[in-house]
Amino acid sequence: MGLWKLLRGVRQLELHRLILVLIVFCLLSMAFLAYYISNSPKIKEAPPLPFSDCGGVVAAGEGAQRAPLFLPPFSSHQRTVKPVDNSRTEPVVLVFVESIYSQLGQEIVAILESSRFRYHTEVAPSKGDMPTLMERDRGRYALVIYENILKYVNLDAWNRDLLDKYCLEFSVGIIGFFKANENSLLSAQLKGFPLFLHSNLGLRDYRINPAAPLLYITKPNEVEQGPLPGDDWTVFQSNHSTYEPVLLASTKSSEALAHLGPNRVLHATVIQDLGLHDGIQRVLFGNNLSFWLHKLIFVDSIAYLTGKRLCLSLERHILVDVDDIFVGKEGTRMKVSDVKALLNTQSKLRMLVPNFTFNLGFSGKFYYSGTEEEDEGDDMLLQHKEEFWWFPHMWSHMQPHLFHNVSVLSEQMRLNKLFAQEHGIPTDMGYAVSPHHSGVYPVHSQLYEAWKSIWGIKVTSTEEYPHLRPARHRRGFIHNGIQVLPRQTCGLFTHTIFYNEYPGGSRELDKSIRGGELFLTVLLNPISIFMTHLSNYGNDRLGLYTFESLVKFVQCWTNLHLQTLPPLQLAEKYFQIFPEERDPLWQNPCHDKRHKDIWSKEKTCDRLPKFLVIGPQKTGTTALHLFLTLHPAITSNFPSPVSFEEVQFFSGPNYQNGIDWYMDFFPFPSNVSTDFMFEKSANYFDSELGPKRAAALVPRAKIIAVLINPADRAYSWYQHQRAHQDPAAINYTFHQVVTAGPSSTKELLLLQSRCLKPGEYATHLEHWIMHFQSRQVYIADGTLLRSNPALVMEGIQRFLGVTPIFNYTQALMFDESKGFWCQRMEGGRPKCLGKSKGRKYTEMAPEGGGAPPPPEGVQQIDLPPIALTPLQMPQQQSCVSSTQMTRAFLMEYYREHNLELLRLLNRLGQTLPSWLREELQSSSWS
Repeated sequence: MGLWKLLRGVRQLELHRLILVLIVFCLLSMAFLAYYISNSPKIKEAPPLPFSDCGGVVAAGEGAQRAPLFLPPFSSHQRTVKPVDNSRTEPVVLVFVESIYSQLGQEIVAILESSRFRYHTEVAPSKGDMPTLMERDRGRYALVIYENILKYVNLDAWNRDLLDKYCLEFSVGIIGFFKANENSLLSAQLKGFPLFLHSNLGLRDYRINPAAPLLYITKPNEVEQGPLPGDDWTVFQSNHSTYEPVLLASTKSSEALAHLGPNRVLHATVIQDLGLHDGIQRVLFGNNLSFWLHKLIFVDSIAYLTGKRLCLSLERHILVDVDDIFVGKEGTRMKVSDVKALLNTQSKLRMLVPNFTFNLGFSGKFYYSGTEEEDEGDDMLLQHKEEFWWFPHMWSHMQPHLFHNVSVLSEQMRLNKLFAQEHGIPTDMGYAVSPHHSGVYPVHSQLYEAWKSIWGIKVTSTEEYPHLRPARHRRGFIHNGIQVLPRQTCGLFTHTIFYNEYPGGSRELDKSIRGGELFLTVLLNPISIFMTHLSNYGNDRLGLYTFESLVKFVQCWTNLHLQTLPPLQLAEKYFQIFPEERDPLWQNPCHDKRHKDIWSKEKTCDRLPKFLVIGPQKTGTTALHLFLTLHPAITSNFPSPVSFEEVQFFSGPNYQNGIDWYMDFFPFPSNVSTDFMFEKSANYFDSELGPKRAAALVPRAKIIAVLINPADRAYSWYQHQRAHQDPAAINYTFHQVVTAGPSSTKELLLLQSRCLKPGEYATHLEHWIMHFQSRQVYIADGTLLRSNPALVMEGIQRFLGVTPIFNYTQALMFDESKGFWCQRMEGGRPKCLGKSKGRKYTEMAPEGGGAPPPPEGVQQIDLPPIALTPLQMPQQQSCVSSTQMTRAFLMEYYREHNLELLRLLNRLGQTLPSWLREELQSSSWS
């Protein structure tokens, strides 16, 4: 019995071991099979064939009849359509959206932004006032778009009449959308129009009416036979001659609705109102913009209704870059057959796109690093090198921002250039692309220097400026003599090799080509540089499939003229079309993770200032700069050899030097959280571009402005220019300068502008508040800063949130000989600003002598006697002194500007400066 138990135990143990061995064997087999499948060549299917033809061009009535309620074109007389001329309006689109989050509203805005059209959005009012439509005698908008046309139709009588009169007077058209929902009536008349709507229909077989006047880019053709997506379509019917169908379709159901006629009848889903009913031209859509053809018609509608003021030309330039030539692991590279296919497709595309040439980017280090068949493909490419354009990457495909030494970076480029010369690759294209766009943007100055010295590069491209997403915001710029063009993705990346394994399925790629993202990129951009990779031209050759299909689709459905230019000519063309993009707008690299990843690790955003003193000039900003630097937690920039304590980055040519140059003016902070770095540049205040540039780079910075009486500031600037031997200031009195007429000399008018314009404080502050939140802006009283600087500095410290609160009462002392406050040194000695600061001028008397004298410690300034002609001074006022006349002139000149400043400061909740209260009281008394 015991033996039997022992034998049974042994058998059970052996069985367990056997099961364990089998499990291990199965796991090893599965692992081996997975390794074999992943590493062995796949059974190659035939590459997908590109689209072959368009189908026949179909007239509106061929094969089907137009809906009977749409009259056929008149045979007895032509309909005369008034040409659109809204030249008395600004080229801006007014968009009424349902909400700021509505999908259709966002799609409308996306197309406007992609086309670089200016627009203004408003939430469509069900009740309430219409936004201001006119400014003086000009219209503010050239086109009105309603996301929901019912919001327009159901406007209250006052606003509807106001908008319609505006549209009639300025020839402004309206685009509207009607998207049916479950609550929509199946049939209804559009209020106030001889037009009927039939909703929630399923449609099929879309067609374009070739007689529609708005067609411009769109070429009449036939959509693929089949149902349109969704069953929420709306069709329009009318017997009025003002309506012309644009898009037509038949109903899905064989049991068509009786009032719509048989299902083979074509019904209009997009119509054009020619303005014959009420004088206003409109385009109405019976759905949203989800269907691709609606986007195309929408673009044409904008062009037509604005008289082609908001319209791109029919020319489109495309360049296809093939990155990473010779780079790539085995199994992803091109073979001889792939190179032959590349040459064959290039020849076919040249018949459709003049001068089409693939642009090949190479890294020579990886030549001959594939399989034997792939190495033969490398040779085949070089045998036909003259058939392509070429551009360099880095020799070892390294990212340039990792190189901090220009000489080391240059050596990498020199190796690639030697490789090109040895193999006869052209080296004179003047175009290069950095691996992963590293160093192009954010700018790595060493890359630009090395490119210019080794390759003579004049053009590059990147997808990173200003950001990768959204793609419609990509722009170009010029830096250090190199033109940077926006680069577009096309849905093909290094891992997209097989058609049937395309992310999301092959239908996603075809959808992008057939009216989707790739098609829209060509439609909405006059110049498109597409990024593809070597791996996209081996295996299933998705690059060839994509671009041959895209070109054929564009030419089937549009009147666009596609062509290709070499990069240098392309860049010249780009900046001719978009000259405003020549100057870059530097962003903060630390606010975009992608940018931070391709930015040098030796650089840090901690070297950017936390606040700016923006001026204006001659208001005491230099004194404020001195006072701020006395604080133990506040650090200023290093001095400039040209502009002394001012960097003057955001307002002038220094901006072109880039942020590396700017950050070199600041030390590395010892404590990021408690150290406050700042810079003072007094010409920022009235700079047109300064606020936008500053907000892009240091959006969280705080802004400090110092304001004094603008009349005193004007006079101080005049005296400053006299001291610097400005001929206009020497040859003309102050009164002559400020009262000079438009026919005066250029030099005199320039001096007048610099005297008067910066004192229009409210105008310039509004520009800053457009880009910075009001809580980020502080207005310091310049008059109080002169009389009681400790009090002003206490307010500034609290605004900045700096700790500890520094005692300026002890740190400052008044210097009687200088007439202003200075730093108190050891032993009670003053340390004051230089001789050029605090000049004493003769006093400018206040109007009528009624204003109180300046506070103790503030310089008295006066105007010299000015000889006035009878034209400058009325006879009845001849007894009034010239200084009083000048003061009176300036008081009147700045009256409205000071009132605007009063309103602005009240809106911001900031204390009124003492000089402003006195000036307004004096002005009111006058």
